[in-house]
Amino acid sequence: MAKELARPEIDTDKVCRLIVKARQFDVKEDVVEEDYGANPSDEGFREVLANYADDPVFEELKTFIDDLDVDEQCALVALMWVGRGDFGPEEWSAALQLARQEHTDHTAAYLLGRPLLPDHLAEGLAQFGLSCEGFEKDHL
Repeated sequence: MAKELARPEIDTDKVCRLIVKARQFDVKEDVVEEDYGANPSDEGFREVLANYADDPVFEELKTFIDDLDVDEQCALVALMWVGRGDFGPEEWSAALQLARQEHTDHTAAYLLGRPLLPDHLAEGLAQFGLSCEGFEKDHL
C-alpha cells in the first residue's frame, strides 16, 4: 500500500492569492527613466507597468506574506522549494523542517526576490495534486 504524502500546512486559497498577485508584479518592467520629462498627464500610466520602489503591488505582496503566521511562511517557502525542484513532494517534511530552521523576519523579501516565484508555487501545489484553477475562476 502506497504511503500518503504529507500536504502543505497552508490554505491553498492563500497560496493562490499570492500566485495571482505575484504574476501581476512579475509582468512589470524595470524602470528605464526615473525622472521622465514627458507630458505630466501621461506620467501616472508609466507606473502601472514599471517597478518603482513604492510599487503598490509589491507592498501588497509583502504585507500579505508578513501577515502570515510563522508556520504558514515556512510552508510557503517549503512549497516554493518543492515547485523549484529542490525537494520532491515525498520530501515535504525535510523541506518544511529546513524552512523552519532557516526562518527569519525577512521571508517576504526572500520570496519576492525569487525569479519565477508564482510558477514555482503553482508547480509546488501541482506536486501535491492541488491547483488554483477554481480560485482563479472565482476570484478573477
